[in-house]
Amino acid sequence: MQSNGSHLKTYYDVLQLLKRFDVFIYVGRRLWDIELAALEIDNLYQAGVLDRETYLQAKLVLRREHREQKERDLKHKEGTSKNE
Repeated sequence: MQSNGSHLKTYYDVLQLLKRFDVFIYVGRRLWDIELAALEIDNLYQAGVLDRETYLQAKLVLRREHREQKERDLKHKEGTSKNE
């Protein structure tokens, strides 16, 4: 089992963890990339290759990144609609 939960603080850290399992993510929109990363983390945990601490830390990071990206997308959308 992979145990590196204490080192997962950023989205980049989670992507590096996924790369250790030959999981590379690029869909084209950051929000979708984050969602796919969360699904891959779930799959690795269910397969028994991630320990609970690593899984939970990765999920926390991804949840935060998802929330922040949604807020950025909303602000961008509001900004572009005002300019039209």
